[in-house]
Amino acid sequence: MTIVALASDHAGVAYKAMLIDEVRGLGHGVIDLGPNSDTSVDYPDYGTRLAEAIADGRATFGVAICGSGIGISIAANRNPAVRAALCTSGLMARLARQHNDANVLALGSRIIGPDTARDCLTQFLAAGFAGGRHAGRVAKLTPGHEETIA
Repeated sequence: MTIVALASDHAGVAYKAMLIDEVRGLGHGVIDLGPNSDTSVDYPDYGTRLAEAIADGRATFGVAICGSGIGISIAANRNPAVRAALCTSGLMARLARQHNDANVLALGSRIIGPDTARDCLTQFLAAGFAGGRHAGRVAKLTPGHEETIA
């Protein structure tokens, strides 16, 4: 069973609750990393929690939500194990998995509606990494990789 960790700040709590139900409905396990109320919190704390769950193997994928999706995606991407992609459409979410091997979907609760958020999640979790020509590019995102400029 695939385990999906979800984390948000206060602006993303409602979307997080909705998407937890969606993840379970798709047959995946869930780790809810908080918060559980709309009391103001700092998105870097929750982006870091999510990144740690990916890095230590508790979760295969993650969903990070804040008002714009920008701050929490930056926080998550500070961890070298994470490739978080901020998506505003199902197509972006699918391509993030297929071309970039993204393992965290970042969403902005003040930017996209709930139906779009569900579509992003569904397409993200259904897609696989295409490999091939994309594998070398993704490898260049790994710390310590010797980058060659063509």
